[in-house]
Amino acid sequence: QVHLVESGGGLVQSGGSLRLSCAVSEHTFIRYATGWFRQAPGKEREILAAISPGGANIAYADSVKGRFTISRDGAEGTVYLQMNSLKPEDTAVYYCAARRGSYADLDPTYDYWGQGTQVTVSS
Repeated sequence: QVHLVESGGGLVQSGGSLRLSCAVSEHTFIRYATGWFRQAPGKEREILAAISPGGANIAYADSVKGRFTISRDGAEGTVYLQMNSLKPEDTAVYYCAARRGSYADLDPTYDYWGQGTQVTVSS
């Protein structure tokens, strides 16, 4: 029903920036909220940010607030995560995900997931 593909990961030095993209293929006319997650080896998956279908409602985890920015180019299409002031502890596989609904919050329950993109921050 929903297919998501992340891109834009790579290797960056501490203090640098990356922008991740999530291409969303949606074959219904249901509105979806979208979130960004990350998971480091041996650690729990954590939600970082979420955005409502129209982009008016946005939520950030405390760990990335002020450094990361989530945005979208429309109700459907591509969702972005701009990451600035990156730290070695940001190293992880980053995932985008989608769920039906009109609101964005830090509830980690999502229904559709991308394959992930690796972000590595060197010290």
